[in-house]
Amino acid sequence: MPRVGAVAAVDAAAVHHNGGMSADRPAPALPAPLAPLVDAHTHLDACGATDAAGVKEIVDRAAGVGVGRVVTVADDLDAARFAVDAAHWDDRVFAAVAIHPTRADVLDEATRREIEHLAGDPRVVAVGETGLDYFWPGKLDGCAEVDEQIEGFRWHIDLAKRLGKTLMIHNRDADADVLRVLREEGAPETVVFHCFSSGPETARECIDAGYVLSFAGTVSFKNAKALREAAPLVPPGQLLLETDAPFLTPHPFRGAPNEPYCLPYTARALAELRGEDAEELARAATSTAERVYGWGQLRD
Repeated sequence: MPRVGAVAAVDAAAVHHNGGMSADRPAPALPAPLAPLVDAHTHLDACGATDAAGVKEIVDRAAGVGVGRVVTVADDLDAARFAVDAAHWDDRVFAAVAIHPTRADVLDEATRREIEHLAGDPRVVAVGETGLDYFWPGKLDGCAEVDEQIEGFRWHIDLAKRLGKTLMIHNRDADADVLRVLREEGAPETVVFHCFSSGPETARECIDAGYVLSFAGTVSFKNAKALREAAPLVPPGQLLLETDAPFLTPHPFRGAPNEPYCLPYTARALAELRGEDAEELARAATSTAERVYGWGQLRD
């Protein structure tokens, strides 16, 4: 999802799930700690961080409740540069870089070269968020058209494979085409569907393909019926937890500003939905994150 303040920005995820922020809502209280946790997809720049001190403040707050690592994700070139910087400022932060599908029309040769250069940084653990967003074309001035999005998605898939990086997918109203393009191009070894929001049928297709499904605060929304039916189907080894902060704050704080420290709320909501112990779910999701992002290799 785009950064706060981006021109013609589409808070795609927030609007998608009717989970946007309200200036009238105070930040959620600190949750009871739950460890170990990894925020598999967040946007530290959109949370307000502009420098190393700001990154440290946000990550310290998260660490205080058990969130030991975060992946900060880009949606445009400026955000990609910031994400890589943030990952070098703080060893608890890792980066994912790409051009968001709604902005795929800006993927000229110069932009592709810089994204590829940034993606090669050792602190970058994924190419993303990329994919397809079929909600906004024709509704938002400046939004990339479907054919531009598909071309950009194919390029990002190829980039992830060439670099041996995880592919992080944004999918909005495009289940069939996202899966089709992955089949046509040949998916990278590891594919993550960030903020998974589809129903059981798509979940089963992703599970069968070996893809990893990452759940955000939307899984706690009682009206997200199809998503809540899908979430219990996912094996522990194919499940991640994320905030997608500063958006998609979990119930009962929906509409308040989100941050990585809020992840325990989502973890507990998902554990309750799945009939699991929250600590066991946290450990399983963290183990999956370590595999998906190659952190076992970093500790060797």
